[in-house]
Amino acid sequence: MSDSSTQSGKLPTSNFDVDLVRRYNGSGPRYTSYPTALQFTADFNAKQLREVIDLSNEQLVPDPLSLYVHIPFCSKLCFYCACNKVITRNKNRAVDYLERLHEEISKYGKIFDDDRELVQLHLGGGTPTFLETNQIDRLFSHIGDNFRLSKDLARDFSIEIDPRTVNIETLDCLREIGFTRISMGVQDFAPDVQKAIHREQSSDETLALIAHAQAIGFASTNVDLIYGLPLQTAAGFGKTLNQLLAVRPERLSIFHYAHLPDRFKPQRKICESQLPGSDEKLNILNGAISQLTQAGYVHVGMDHFALVDDSLVSALQDGSLQRNFQGYSTHARSDLIGVGVSAISHIGNSFSQNTKTLSIYQNHLDEGRMPIDQGLRLSQDDILRKRVIEQLMCSTEVNLDKALKGFDCDAASYFADELRNLRPLEADRLIELTSPNVIKVTQKGRFFLRNICMIFDQYLSKKRDLNHYSKVI
Repeated sequence: MSDSSTQSGKLPTSNFDVDLVRRYNGSGPRYTSYPTALQFTADFNAKQLREVIDLSNEQLVPDPLSLYVHIPFCSKLCFYCACNKVITRNKNRAVDYLERLHEEISKYGKIFDDDRELVQLHLGGGTPTFLETNQIDRLFSHIGDNFRLSKDLARDFSIEIDPRTVNIETLDCLREIGFTRISMGVQDFAPDVQKAIHREQSSDETLALIAHAQAIGFASTNVDLIYGLPLQTAAGFGKTLNQLLAVRPERLSIFHYAHLPDRFKPQRKICESQLPGSDEKLNILNGAISQLTQAGYVHVGMDHFALVDDSLVSALQDGSLQRNFQGYSTHARSDLIGVGVSAISHIGNSFSQNTKTLSIYQNHLDEGRMPIDQGLRLSQDDILRKRVIEQLMCSTEVNLDKALKGFDCDAASYFADELRNLRPLEADRLIELTSPNVIKVTQKGRFFLRNICMIFDQYLSKKRDLNHYSKVI
């Protein structure tokens, strides 16, 4: 019997194998999309975007909508950060940006049919709480003026907050505005680590915010942690987790720090000699997984953990879990609209990304144009491989025959090379091939989801440069 099934109600547990991690720990995509953003091209423009939106509207039963809003501003620089951001203390810059952001939202509101419900909303950044609460309130209201906001209790309206820039009253306002979930960055509570990454924040104040968010009715609080930062140790990271477990946030995301100073200039301020070695990083990860599973958290997938009664776990069990540019999420089968500088949309069988430069983004909207910079219309091969990779990432199981249903393809022939390349992973008990075309990821294999998915990535088979990607673990 497979040890990977969630459909039967069995929840995944930890099965960490350090030797396998050492052997498989190369670089590769995180598969928040397939194809990844590296394959986007300037050939995809606003005209093509309008075409895919029209096709989406014309479906017999159109998918609901999800909206991602990018707020790029931060008042302080975190040395590890690889996000698209603008460091400034000038609050007036947000006024000009919001004017254009409202315009972009209005443009999308006019294109999408009025009967399509917005079931998911996420404000990310940057630091969305760089904005004043009255600005956030007006932005939320403007979204409601242009889209039909879901009134279902299961709606997911979330916002990222910086614990250094908010207080109890801010959380009260955000809850009153209509947000149902918050996400906050912690990274590590150890003072020496915080100083080394230029992000110093009080553990007591952060924990108080989490407790208050739970008390006033936020359905879920997510905490982001990063391992592999300078001066980190397994003991120190374990202490951070113990502090968090005292308030039991509903979700935790534990990301591996990707040190790519050639690509991300702020990372050049990090002292490389202070970065933990490979063995210490594995000790940190192994300890974290053990602590969280013993504390009752479910390993949802890759770097995400959640309490058993959280909606992420429910989505994992009922097959509605999805993976997008924010990581694992609920509300699968929604068209994702991305607004704001650098934001990415996933509508129908297409991806599109706004320009990454703030001035160009604003100029496009001033000229009445959508700020699309690049994108991709998926080929049939892209669609098929996307299905397989999504199911592996979100369900840890895929039936290749079902994935190819509706296409004139035979799974054994179409994926002959991939099935052959999976044999070493089967020998290492990372997957099970329970029938010729059914792949099940084992509990041990859940830590190697990226490796498994990479076998189906036809762009990597063309020798794309893996240096663009972070380490798998």
